[in-house]
Amino acid sequence: MQNSVHTVDDTAWTIAVQRSEVLRPLAEKQRLSLCEVDEAARLLQISIPHVYRLIRKLRAEQTTSAMALQSPGPRKGRKRLNLNIEQIIDQAIDRLFMKRERLTLKRFYGLFVLDCRARGHVPPCFNTVLSRIKARDLKNTVRRRNGKACAEATFHQIQGGLEADRPLEIVQIDHTKVDLMLVDDVTRASIGRPWLTLVMDIHTRMVLGFLLSLEAPSTTSVALALTQAVLPKDAWRAERLIENSWPACGLPRCIHVDNGSEFHSRAFERGCEQHGIQIAYRPPATPRYGGHIERLMGTLMHRIQALPGTTFSNVVERGDYRSEERACLSFREFERILALEVLGPYHNDVHRGLGQSPIARWTSATEITVSRHPVDSQSFLLDFLPYETRVIRRDGVRLFNIQYQDGGLAHLLGSSDTRLRVKYDPRNLSSVYVELPDGDHVRVPYADLRREPITLWEHRRAVRSLKDEGRRSVDETSIFAAIREQRAILDDARAQSREARRNVVRREVAHEEIERLSGPRQSRSHAESENDEDRILMPAPGTHSGVEIW
Repeated sequence: MQNSVHTVDDTAWTIAVQRSEVLRPLAEKQRLSLCEVDEAARLLQISIPHVYRLIRKLRAEQTTSAMALQSPGPRKGRKRLNLNIEQIIDQAIDRLFMKRERLTLKRFYGLFVLDCRARGHVPPCFNTVLSRIKARDLKNTVRRRNGKACAEATFHQIQGGLEADRPLEIVQIDHTKVDLMLVDDVTRASIGRPWLTLVMDIHTRMVLGFLLSLEAPSTTSVALALTQAVLPKDAWRAERLIENSWPACGLPRCIHVDNGSEFHSRAFERGCEQHGIQIAYRPPATPRYGGHIERLMGTLMHRIQALPGTTFSNVVERGDYRSEERACLSFREFERILALEVLGPYHNDVHRGLGQSPIARWTSATEITVSRHPVDSQSFLLDFLPYETRVIRRDGVRLFNIQYQDGGLAHLLGSSDTRLRVKYDPRNLSSVYVELPDGDHVRVPYADLRREPITLWEHRRAVRSLKDEGRRSVDETSIFAAIREQRAILDDARAQSREARRNVVRREVAHEEIERLSGPRQSRSHAESENDEDRILMPAPGTHSGVEIW
């Protein structure tokens, strides 16, 4: 068996070189004289038969490493146990060790010893059994003990990396639950951990946008984060008193995402198609394909772990640290801290993969490239909101058992097809947006303007509670009555229950955000007035209403 050059130690290699220099001329000859063999034996201080064996080996292998000293004892890999013991070891490894329960080596060896003695054999030592385990194919061992996903993550050969040649060519979006407990603004008691949605540009490593939310990842969270990423952020920074610049904006050419349901929604796919954005999905169960944004989220979570109330990455790291007791940051306070961390240290520190800071790469790259921007920034969010198809009737449109009505729908009643897409913002159901055949949107408020704004999660909880009471069907009046009752209960329980505090903050954040995005034009749908004079009534035939077209 040929030795590897790198496995031979220095002393053995020196002897091998000496033997090669003496014996190689003899190995090249057809016939050898006894004098030549005797002289070689004298120079190498070995026997004549040994010289002949080395010459035959050198002729066969043609390498200097063939002349290395052989370790005493049996050849490596040779088995000296009888066949019955070898079979018992193999069977025990397959039956006991190669299992998802993952027995420890000590526990496995103990069971093997009992099995071996039960068959009337003397069990081999621990190291002998361990050598048989190590001789198995490592990838197959990991697959059988840890699962296919772990084996793929450990042994899959990575084919290069995801690279982009210019800004906004490839953008990644992903979510993570933040390693931090937040508190209620009023009681300063814990409300739990928020979710973070990040949008990142691959070429510059710039954070294009982010969304902090108490809601689990959804189509709406993706739409809001993408809207912030695409549109200018001067107003957003001014509201939070942030002076750091954030020049990143523009439509991406490709969005690279995982296989979450929010990225397979009709609204997300149609919105991307509307604005010429390609969607690239990662292969299922392969987080390594999202390495750029995964590393960014890891970097941010590591920095967040320095804040009071952190939960750290796992229970081992947390130890006896009491996260809820140490928590002191509210939702808005943490949002501002996170923004300052991104726009300050992260954007301005030298990125190891770039050799320069993300903001410097963005500035230099955007000077020589032209980015696309939405023609109508106000309707961009609407293109990504979830929607349902509904029939436009004389009394308006019905969604979630709530009636919506506006005079701007009158001209649709005479059309051949009155089934249109009705879009909604789950954070505020006080109005919906009917998509017209030409692509514009009509904002349609409650038919009863006395109704207060509600969120979709409040609506679903109210419907669920009503059905739990035994109702087979629910109407609009009972839904709003249930929501008002639940809100009163939440406000009273705010000081006692973390879930109640979290729900109150969810409602407040949704209300603040929808007001910020909508501006004064949206305020009409908030039912501030107690009379119906604010509503645009259905116009007479041939006339036109003052409806808002988005």
